[in-house]
Amino acid sequence: MKTKGFLQMASLAVAFFLGLPAGAQSESVVTLSGNAYITSGHASIDEGRCAVRGWDDKESVISFYFKTKQSGKMNIALQAKGNSRIEVSLLGKKKKVTLNSDALSRVEVGTFKVKKPGYIKVDVRGLKINRGSDFGSIASVVVGGDVCPVVCVAPDFSTHFGRRGPSVHLGYSLPKENVEWFYNEVVVPEEGDIPSSYYMACGFGEGYFGMQNNSPHKRRVLFSVWSPYVTDNPAEIPDSLRVKLVKKGENTKIGEFGNEGSGGQSYIFYDWKAGERCRFLMGVKPDGKGNTVYTAYFFDNHKGKWSLVASFRRPKITTWYTNAHSFLENFNPVMGYINRKAYYGNQWARTADGRWIPVTKARFTCDATGSQEMRLDYTGGVEGENFFLSMGGFFDDFMTAGKFFDRTGNTTAAPDIDFSTLE
Repeated sequence: MKTKGFLQMASLAVAFFLGLPAGAQSESVVTLSGNAYITSGHASIDEGRCAVRGWDDKESVISFYFKTKQSGKMNIALQAKGNSRIEVSLLGKKKKVTLNSDALSRVEVGTFKVKKPGYIKVDVRGLKINRGSDFGSIASVVVGGDVCPVVCVAPDFSTHFGRRGPSVHLGYSLPKENVEWFYNEVVVPEEGDIPSSYYMACGFGEGYFGMQNNSPHKRRVLFSVWSPYVTDNPAEIPDSLRVKLVKKGENTKIGEFGNEGSGGQSYIFYDWKAGERCRFLMGVKPDGKGNTVYTAYFFDNHKGKWSLVASFRRPKITTWYTNAHSFLENFNPVMGYINRKAYYGNQWARTADGRWIPVTKARFTCDATGSQEMRLDYTGGVEGENFFLSMGGFFDDFMTAGKFFDRTGNTTAAPDIDFSTLE
């Protein structure tokens, strides 16, 4: 999937399926299901049927996104159906188009000049319904001309993950000694504080620990540990391979998770604020009986003290802290057109013999949505004294995955934590 040739073949296949003309070899098909969002109004996108539902008000805007790697002439057409008058806007220009078919058909929009490569947004809104109860539906934007092929979510790639946007990660370089505790701080700026976001702070080889913006009125601190039994259905896990609760905080909710592996999950409702420093402490320690205990603490800025989230015992494993990492992701495909950003700083590792060692190096990576070039709106690096991650929003200044970064922040003042006072 990484090659331009594959994307061209995928576009040809879709062009044949949609009945586009033979000249479509120089065209790219930007499908609704993987590349479009309702950015205003109450219409919705049926991903499975690649169709717009409930498009009957003038406030609804259907926004398609794709990226050009070349400048030059660009031809735009729609594969659409309906009996209406609509408006197509891109690159500062507006074109009025008439839909006059009950079946999907090609509708030419016009020719545009792309002055420099980058992401392009195509907005479609309804103006007048000529017949029926809605404006119709659009299956794709067909792009032709000098700019092809374009970067977009290919037809055979997951529309769910494509529309979510690329997840981005920082993999930290831990000291060679046995590490029991990993400390990290996260700051989410106002502009990066978006619902359906997971700002994961303290990942480890068998799970993760961080905070979420679940909705405009609900936020969580979430800690999960995978079971050694591989399944997406927690009900299938044998009792001998279940992650068991050791202890939990007073306000912690305990449950199980599935659909991305399965295991034990815990969370607290906590109203963390954009712009404030959120502090995380994650511990991993063998119990000497063939199991490992994972313990998560979160610093409550409201109360000014560390709070236990939970402690879990995972069977069939003896390990110290490995694979320390952070990530930033959007977990709602409907919200995948909005940018998210977070800062990660002041990382420290505490060895099994009680010594704090600063962690200053991290490797930047992304998931398949980015590495297979379905979307290139992701970046990471260092700003000031902190690492940062940013994804979504269809920006152009992306960072190639695989690079290593060094932060220049605090490397002398270790976290002041009295472990004897922790729950």
